[in-house]
Amino acid sequence: MTPPIRVLLADDEEMIRRGVQLVLSHADGIEVVAEAANGEEAVALTAGYRPDVALVDIRMPVLDGLAAIPRLVALDPAPQVVMLTTFGDDENVVRALRAGAAGFLLKDEGPQELISAVRAAAAGDAVLSPGVTGAVIRRMLRGSAPAASGTPTDTPAAARLAALTDREREVLTMLGHGLSNQDIAHRLGIGVGTVKTHMAAILDKTHTSSRVQAALLAHQSGLIA
Repeated sequence: MTPPIRVLLADDEEMIRRGVQLVLSHADGIEVVAEAANGEEAVALTAGYRPDVALVDIRMPVLDGLAAIPRLVALDPAPQVVMLTTFGDDENVVRALRAGAAGFLLKDEGPQELISAVRAAAAGDAVLSPGVTGAVIRRMLRGSAPAASGTPTDTPAAARLAALTDREREVLTMLGHGLSNQDIAHRLGIGVGTVKTHMAAILDKTHTSSRVQAALLAHQSGLIA
């Protein structure tokens, strides 16, 4: 029997925690194992409970979500950190993604979107709310100059792709277009486990800490036209 996805929830608003916990408690295969009211508690509880996914509010007292990310992703094993945000948080979301968060989720998303996001994060997929994805990606890419041809240019970003194999470049390109592990596996005719192996190699070789950062690198390098 497959073990449940273990979730830690960190938000200083008790009503938010209650609502998220209620939604996830009715989802098959998901278990909220701990709740925190600030980032300091989130780090301590994560170290103890070892959740698969940490849903973390950006704005919290004592230690906010942004400051907690490096400490969370440095744990072994590290959870997939998904930031909870509101529409006006673009700048903070950018900082969160650059710090190693696996993605972000709007607080007003519906129950099914929340459940899907937890499952996607646990599977190693990026979690990006459609409502703000475009604005955030544009902000993160601002100042970069990807090539129009789709061929990596002679830039520091492109140099980080030099160690990738042809297949790893294929996987990175598909990731940059927003495909999930399942979609990539279907397109390439390989198993999802093989895709995950390629993704691990890509993150290691490009010195990126999340799928989101790797996808942005694909754009910055010119691999994505």
